[in-house]
Formats: sequence, C-alpha cells, structure tokens
Amino acid sequence: MNTNVETESPVLDIIKKIFSALIVVAAVSAFYYFSVDHDSVKEIRLLFRVLALVSVIVAVLGLMSTTNTGKFVLSFVLESKQEVRKVIWPTRDETMRTTLLVFAMVFIVGLILWVLDMFLFWGVRSLTGQG
Repeated sequence: MNTNVETESPVLDIIKKIFSALIVVAAVSAFYYFSVDHDSVKEIRLLFRVLALVSVIVAVLGLMSTTNTGKFVLSFVLESKQEVRKVIWPTRDETMRTTLLVFAMVFIVGLILWVLDMFLFWGVRSLTGQG
C-alpha cells in the first residue's frame, strides 16, 4: 500500500477533527430540533431536514479528507478499488454449484446433529429413569 501522505500540523488536524465533530452534533441536533413543532418554528418538511443533514455530513467528510487520517483513508479506498478490479469473480454456474453444496452440507450436518441429540436425549432419560 502506498503510504506517501503529506504531513500537516497535528494541531491543525486535531482542530479540524474537533470542529467536524461539533458540526455533526449540531446538525443532528438541528435535525431533531426542527422535527418538533415549536412556538415560533413550524415543522420543516422531512425532505429538507434530510437534505440539510446529508449536505452537512458531506461537507464534514470533505473537511475530514484534508487531515492526515482522511488522506490515509482516501488513499486506502482508492487502492482497494484497484484491488477489487483484480479479483476473478466466479461464474454464475460456479456460484450455483457452491451454494447448493453448502445447502446440502448444512442439511446433512443438521440431520447428524439431530440424530445425535435424539440419542443423547434417550440416553439421559434412560439413566435418570424418566423413560
């Protein structure tokens, strides 16, 4: 993985993270505050509240992407996308066969465990004199 991330002032990073957290808390609080009918504030439609909350979260994610941690996460996501492109995915036929095999094995193991449980139940009942 490529770890060439520009270093920035750790104090500035901490300030950005705290500021981002405060903005998210304020946005969520405003979302719920405006859902209740107050004296001077009418209920704001859910659509507008959701759009406002999503836009604030997108802005906060943009702010967080300028920190060292955000740059690291962003580079990790981009490199992960490249790795997913390299994966050789199974065909539909292979997927169906594997799925059916898993179902069959689960059924067989369940049947074996059921028989074992019935045998142990019979043994315990015989030993305790209940059966």
